[in-house]
Amino acid sequence: MANSDPEGVDGVRMTWNVWPRTKLEASKCVIPLAASIAPIRPHSDIPTLPYAPLRCRTCSAVLNVYSRVDFLAKIWICPFCYQRNQFPPHYAMISETNLPCELYPQYTTVQYTLQMNPDPNNPSNAPQLQPVFVFVLDTCMIEEELVFAKSALKQAIGLLPEQALVGFVSFGTQALVHELGFTEMSKVYVFKGSKEISKEQVLEQLGLRAAGRRPTAGYPKGLQNGFTNTVVNRFLLPASDCEFTLNSLLDELQTDQWPVQAGHRASRCTGVALSVAAGFLGACLPGTGARIIALVGGPCTEGPGTIVSKDLSEPLRSHKDLFKDAAPYFKKAVKFYDSLAKQLVDQGHVLDLFASALDQVGVAEMKVAIERTGGLVVLAESFGHSVFKDSFKRVFEDGEQSLGLCFKCPHILVVAPFCTSILCCHNYVGLINLPKGFKALIAINELTPCHGYPLNYFSFSFAIALAFLEKDGFPVRRCTKDHRESFLFVILMVEIMEGILNILVYMLIVNDYVLADEIKGYKVGVQVDVAWGESGMLEIGCSKEIKVQGIIGPCTSLEKKGPNVSDTVIGEGNTTTWKMCGLDKSTCLTVIFDLSSTDQSNVPETVNPQFYLQFLTSYQDPEGKTLIRVTTVTRQWADISVSTEELIHGFDQETAAVVMARITSLKMETEVFNNSPDETAYFRVLLNKENITNAAVMAQPSLISYSFNSPPQPALLDVASISADHILLLDSYFSIVVFHGMTIAQWRNMGYQNQPEHQAFALLLEAPQVDAQIIIRDRFPVPRLVVCDQHGSQARFLLAKLNPSATYNNATDIAQGSDIIFTDDVSLQVFCEHLQRLAVQS
Repeated sequence: MANSDPEGVDGVRMTWNVWPRTKLEASKCVIPLAASIAPIRPHSDIPTLPYAPLRCRTCSAVLNVYSRVDFLAKIWICPFCYQRNQFPPHYAMISETNLPCELYPQYTTVQYTLQMNPDPNNPSNAPQLQPVFVFVLDTCMIEEELVFAKSALKQAIGLLPEQALVGFVSFGTQALVHELGFTEMSKVYVFKGSKEISKEQVLEQLGLRAAGRRPTAGYPKGLQNGFTNTVVNRFLLPASDCEFTLNSLLDELQTDQWPVQAGHRASRCTGVALSVAAGFLGACLPGTGARIIALVGGPCTEGPGTIVSKDLSEPLRSHKDLFKDAAPYFKKAVKFYDSLAKQLVDQGHVLDLFASALDQVGVAEMKVAIERTGGLVVLAESFGHSVFKDSFKRVFEDGEQSLGLCFKCPHILVVAPFCTSILCCHNYVGLINLPKGFKALIAINELTPCHGYPLNYFSFSFAIALAFLEKDGFPVRRCTKDHRESFLFVILMVEIMEGILNILVYMLIVNDYVLADEIKGYKVGVQVDVAWGESGMLEIGCSKEIKVQGIIGPCTSLEKKGPNVSDTVIGEGNTTTWKMCGLDKSTCLTVIFDLSSTDQSNVPETVNPQFYLQFLTSYQDPEGKTLIRVTTVTRQWADISVSTEELIHGFDQETAAVVMARITSLKMETEVFNNSPDETAYFRVLLNKENITNAAVMAQPSLISYSFNSPPQPALLDVASISADHILLLDSYFSIVVFHGMTIAQWRNMGYQNQPEHQAFALLLEAPQVDAQIIIRDRFPVPRLVVCDQHGSQARFLLAKLNPSATYNNATDIAQGSDIIFTDDVSLQVFCEHLQRLAVQS
């Protein structure tokens, strides 16, 4: 019986579950060493621990089930670097019969809950971060389509949490930012659609520059990020406060009134609208969990991001045009969206695209911004189509239907190792070795003393800390009163580009505890690990023989070099740490590994028979909690020079097929046929994001046959599977087809299912419909459901996916009640015969 949950508790599947020992042997395997991981996939067997993880002071790996523990000496040995680490005081009671949860053998995946600005006197009163949504609506569409889009927006606003912040931008020939906080009348800020606009110009025109000179430390109430209520609430209001205002605005909103010449396309400034939305979000809420949700009904023809001219005589670019470099707007548009992607990643914001049109809208150009920010993308024919309506509703639903969207948290937990001579455990603080483009700003604020708080803090002199920070060129904001005898928290703030991203750092200060030379050693020797507590940051740890080539999927490299970084880059590489601005419970990433070129692993006796991989994901869940999930897996080395049997038994064919499909699509970006560039980009975004099972269905649809004579069973994806007395259920991921054979359709039309004596027939009709709804319920975007009959017009949705073993050329050979496909394409059998002949000749 097939495993119903192949990902298991860990959410990890590998192409090879047994690895060769050397780089040379790995190259002979052809299929790369890779792992597919689902960073926050929910599972009932994953425990949640109410404290921070304990990390190795050398490699920053987290304590896990594979760590060796000396219970008498209270020491644990890291399985990755073999560093001996002292347990902190709150682990003093551990023993062989009293283990912490992370050391239980069955808990290879654990989850830690962290509090932001925790109040020791009232831990349950920790502030909850609220999600932020900015809706960007295209008004260059026919009235019917605009009505559908506005109806979907109204429904979404009603489903939002009451405290969620909402903003609204509409666009056509110009981009309009609606000031929802001005309730007396409709007030908008107009941006010219034909001109590229910088973030500074957005701030200037919206009046945000003067208000945002210096954010305050920490994270004040109401998600203000250092700005006053008035500034934020001009454009972003809680859903409960602006629902009536926004519904009224949508009722009054009309299609774009600028005249369109005959034979021309409408002027649509999609790029400017998205730039404006990103700009004011970056000013008001930098570093917080925000999503820009764009509803687009056609191609951009005005300003930055333009993909086609307004003249209808000029067709939209095709793959042939891209291959021949005959698409004049493509490269410039991709460059624009690449810069927008960098801005959104720096701010930690997400771009979601819902495109509904019969023609292309520019998904191919926007792909870079959507994928790097971890955004959602849905491509439909109309805003009134069920694919759009059901998918859009699914984004905002909760409960079992929820996507589990995670939003960006502004706080970063900074953890660093230090010498054991100082009273410290596992949460240490130091100067941050910032990624490229970061600047540091230090502020020191007095908060409530933390006596008895479960986390452990690094102690040193307040006066020496100030001198140390100032000496290194970090500006220090001194407190007004003398805190030398106080317990203090030190709050670091990191400036990212023009926006401010707040970092929460715990540092307990005791007067004159650490000597100057110890501080000097701390400064020189510290290796700081930055764990972003946002929608997501993924960190990968490996055994020393393993290197990471890169990741294929919705993430951005942070360019964090290390000994486990490979020289060969595939996808987002050159790092062991990736940023994910947005992720959901179904997000899946493909990690490509390599082996070290050293020869030390050639000798089996010199290495551990097992290797280890650790995936650490920090994110903020929809409820506002900051979580860190740690998954540690182990596999065995195999000496394939002796025998390949063990290696073969550990081969995962389904995972290998999907990994190779993702690598191939990455390398062959423009070599495509039978799809438009928008469709290709859409399919590839989802191929790189979905889990292995769903991705395999994209490549190889599944077909299930229902009949009176047997229970539902898999059928060949071949026209020969069609039978007059069978029902077929086709799952091709983007569409679900329920196909009734000719006899079944006739009986249904005669109403036999309504007669008590034909209850079995009623159950037969119902079974594929029930299974189809189960598939639809668990999938995003919601697939198109097609119910059709043999020889009906919509039977093409099934026939297009079947192997044409029977065509009009050999119609005499088909079985009674079956069908033929009118095509000149060769069947799979003929193709394989020619392939075998060519292989023999060569």
